[in-house]
Amino acid sequence: MIYLKSFIFCGLVSALAELILSKTKLTPGHMTTLFVIVGSFLDVFDIYDKLIVWAGGGALVPITSFGHLLIHGAMDMATNSNFMGLLTGMLNLTAAGITSAIIISFYLSLIFKPKD
Repeated sequence: MIYLKSFIFCGLVSALAELILSKTKLTPGHMTTLFVIVGSFLDVFDIYDKLIVWAGGGALVPITSFGHLLIHGAMDMATNSNFMGLLTGMLNLTAAGITSAIIISFYLSLIFKPKD
């Protein structure tokens, strides 16, 4: 049943993105930013954690999860530390993903050539 819930959640996020892309003049970059912000707001109001419990790993796959992790880490470190903890907490939970994206992008840029 958890696989079905994961599929439903990811499918709804993807369908919403496709609907917004086809009906508006927003670009994929705008959509990425929008979904990171939505994930952040859902975490601030403690809704995203409930979505993770309901959908399991399916709620951790979309880009909304990145916004959730940014805010979740920042709020956790802000309660344990001072203002500096707010800044370092954002990168605490997302460091592995950001580092992987940078390293993979670098190696792919060596392999592939851009089109004119």
